[in-house]
Amino acid sequence: MDSIPERLLPIDKHVIEYLDLTENNLDDLRFLIDFPNLRTLIIDKNRINSNVKIPRLDMLHTIWINHNQIANLSVFIQTLVTQCPQLKYLSMMNNPAAPSFFNGGSYKQYVDYRHYVISQLPRLIMLDDRQVSLEERQEAERIYTPMTLTRRERLSIKTPRSSLAHHSQ
Repeated sequence: MDSIPERLLPIDKHVIEYLDLTENNLDDLRFLIDFPNLRTLIIDKNRINSNVKIPRLDMLHTIWINHNQIANLSVFIQTLVTQCPQLKYLSMMNNPAAPSFFNGGSYKQYVDYRHYVISQLPRLIMLDDRQVSLEERQEAERIYTPMTLTRRERLSIKTPRSSLAHHSQ
């Protein structure tokens, strides 16, 4: 099954806040457009890949997407950035893009994975099985902010503040 057939979806899907679709062989999530109040989504052990289509889910704060086929971390995370802006809890364990001791990844790869994800999802407070610490967030921003903003963009962000301070004197 690629997605959930319409006839199997509940009539009151617009009020559903929690949805567990573990082990359903899903690879398409576009049907979630009918769940505007969804807050928690568990889609472990499916066939979700990096290019999965996810509708905008403004209320969603938790996704468990463990044991899937996500191989390209940046593609998948950018989808979450745009489509799930309130995301606070994300678990991606046992996906090729989430290196760990259990799937052959080194400690350095694991730390880099965490830093990248944390740098892209500013509201994230839990990644996989570990809380995001203040130190980890600061290091993630130090490493990845230069890659996401050009020097000119960083300067233009700072300029209005300094001009305001200068004009208020």
